[in-house]
Amino acid sequence: MSGAARFTPGARVRVRDDWPERRGPCHIRTPHYIRGRTGTVVRPLGAFANPEDLAFARPAPARTLYHVLFEQGPIWHEGRPGDTVMVEVFEHWLEPAEGGA
Repeated sequence: MSGAARFTPGARVRVRDDWPERRGPCHIRTPHYIRGRTGTVVRPLGAFANPEDLAFARPAPARTLYHVLFEQGPIWHEGRPGDTVMVEVFEHWLEPAEGGA
């Protein structure tokens, strides 16, 4: 990917609910506990070679990486109100959340 980041700070995004490890050997950088969850983009971090391809010595196009903030309660069902989890997520795992910006 080249060019501007697709998502801007404050955008509501949903992490794809995909499980490529069920299809065979793979290397995934997106934690299972955020798949299918909705969060808020904090900031784009820049474009980096896709580690999911690098792990298999394949050509790795640069993809934008983001800090995405999630409410902790829906993920782990514990903690105090207002607790959050920030995760680095590559753009190809994100889609606009319904009703999001």
